[in-house]
Amino acid sequence: MKAISQYLNRLNRPSEIALQAFNEIQKTEVFSKGSYIQATNTTCRNLYFVEQGIARIFYLKKDEDVTEHFAFSGQMIIRAESLFNDCVTPKGIQALTETTVIKIGWESLQMLFPHHRELETLFREIVQIEYANTVKRVESLQFKDARERYEELLQETQFVNQIPLKYIATYLGISQVSLSRIRKKISD
Repeated sequence: MKAISQYLNRLNRPSEIALQAFNEIQKTEVFSKGSYIQATNTTCRNLYFVEQGIARIFYLKKDEDVTEHFAFSGQMIIRAESLFNDCVTPKGIQALTETTVIKIGWESLQMLFPHHRELETLFREIVQIEYANTVKRVESLQFKDARERYEELLQETQFVNQIPLKYIATYLGISQVSLSRIRKKISD
């Protein structure tokens, strides 16, 4: 659980007492490549921190598998619209490689907040960061072309080669053929 502690400390170091209480509600789970961390058409009740591996948020649209988000080692992955609204979501979370996550129960975390206000502040900061990342992603889709979006993904991680092209293409909003052309131009 060292990776999640480092992640939290980069944002706003909680006290040792708060960190100990937080550690008590965490559970480490390992998912094999291709398995579901959260199935589609369910209600999200957890936050997940990717300790090692790659995960994605996806949904099905007219029988097409569409990737909405990638999370790499050291990042949070949350189905926020389901978690915060306590509702079923058509989106799921899938492990793209063998993936180790730290699962944090939302209800358990909320029970800590009145006793450890610094954790509440810390998780509000995490939600703000994730919201800003979502806005950045939407703006990227609106204002940047596919090559620029692909280059952004390359800057975000060195593990793009571990992600199937079909997932990258839907993430970028383009066909696999277009993605192959972009990759060829970049490598030339």
